[in-house]
Amino acid sequence: MDRLTTAADMSSRTLYKHIGGKTGLVTAVLTARDERFMQKINVDSLDELFNALTEWVRDEGARGCLFLRAYGETGGNTPEIAEVVLRHKVAFRKRLDEIVRSEVGLSDANASALVDQILILIEGATSVSVYQGEGAISAARDAAAVLIAQARS
Repeated sequence: MDRLTTAADMSSRTLYKHIGGKTGLVTAVLTARDERFMQKINVDSLDELFNALTEWVRDEGARGCLFLRAYGETGGNTPEIAEVVLRHKVAFRKRLDEIVRSEVGLSDANASALVDQILILIEGATSVSVYQGEGAISAARDAAAVLIAQARS
């Protein structure tokens, strides 16, 4: 909080007055991060998506998924935070679904399974990037390419 209030050039009392406490602060941070992330992944192909994810890790730092960390820290028991996390994860999966379907052209059941597999690769790579850096995203890209090739055949 000290670093935050110093950076914001305001007292913690003023910050809490505007944001409404720790839950409000976490919710505001997650909402802003969601907007930046969704803009970053507004792409048309899986290759562009993995490029965007690599840039994200490079620019934002490899600290794992802030949404999952916030959810874990609160045990999923803070409704306002849980709602923001779920909304982000649903929107991300939907965007990934759109990219995969346009790129591969599969039936609903097959596309859904493929999207889930690639989603797990991305989520895992985000976590592994904490100690492997951008290489984790590259490994997920390679694994996703194998899944896509298999789906096309």
